[in-house]
Amino acid sequence: MSEPSIPPRRPRRVWLRMFVAGLALWVLTVLVTFVTGNPNLVPTVVLLGSFLVPTTFVAWAFSRGRGGELTAELLFSTFVAGGVLGVLAASLLESYLLHPSVWLFVGVGLIEEAVKLAVLAVIARHLRHKSAKDGLILGATVGFGFAAFESAGYAFTALFTEHGLSLMDLVQTELLRGLLAPVGHGLWTAILGGVLFSASAHRHFGLTGKLLLSYLGVSLLHALWDSMHGIALALTLLLTGTPWQYELLERGYEPQPTSAQADLFTVLSWGGLVVISVIGIGWLLAVRARAEREDRARVLWRVPTVRAR
Repeated sequence: MSEPSIPPRRPRRVWLRMFVAGLALWVLTVLVTFVTGNPNLVPTVVLLGSFLVPTTFVAWAFSRGRGGELTAELLFSTFVAGGVLGVLAASLLESYLLHPSVWLFVGVGLIEEAVKLAVLAVIARHLRHKSAKDGLILGATVGFGFAAFESAGYAFTALFTEHGLSLMDLVQTELLRGLLAPVGHGLWTAILGGVLFSASAHRHFGLTGKLLLSYLGVSLLHALWDSMHGIALALTLLLTGTPWQYELLERGYEPQPTSAQADLFTVLSWGGLVVISVIGIGWLLAVRARAEREDRARVLWRVPTVRAR
């Protein structure tokens, strides 16, 4: 009698090993660049630092469970195409449609979330079964792709200062954006992906009232996130501003803040980002719970009943 074959065990926590290895390579590259001053290493620092966290979270989401149509190849193409097309389309639309105003970040949120949603719908239009869980994963993939390419641009721009090239500014930019990446573009587009797929499980994508409200809500979170620096500054002046500071502002000068004002501004700005993140994560968990209920209901619906003879 032949022994039953044992299926190979799937490697666990690939995403964690990917993150640790990538982080070690990034730190090593930064150190060597500081020591040698070799500018040829700067693109490696930019790419590793900008793509490490987004790709790790995509790998983590992929390992959490997905439908049969989601493959590593599909996620890779979605990450690259979604990121590049999203950044290009958003750049074009923002250049022609937006102008400096108090509503600037509202326009940025509406444009970028619409672009990512449209790219997601185009990339996933050929999937036969559109489960909400798959929508969460593909939506996060598009969002993290967008975040990776956008972060690379910000990191490259931070390199150039009025005093010349600054590797320290580049590293600080990548660290900050890497820490904030999990609660930014990937989170917002994952929410939209789950709602989009939930409303289109067995048909073509369509605009529904729930999708429209979700798009507006995510765009609002995006706008508040981008404008939190200005909101915190306005609240600090409103709560602690002095007459001489207001007088300087009216004359077009920037008043020097007190130490108490600087501390309050830091608390308000970071506190606002935390609140927005908590709202987004709670929203995502609610969409995910709904996706799991839909998957269970779909499985129960397909289970054949046994007839008595």
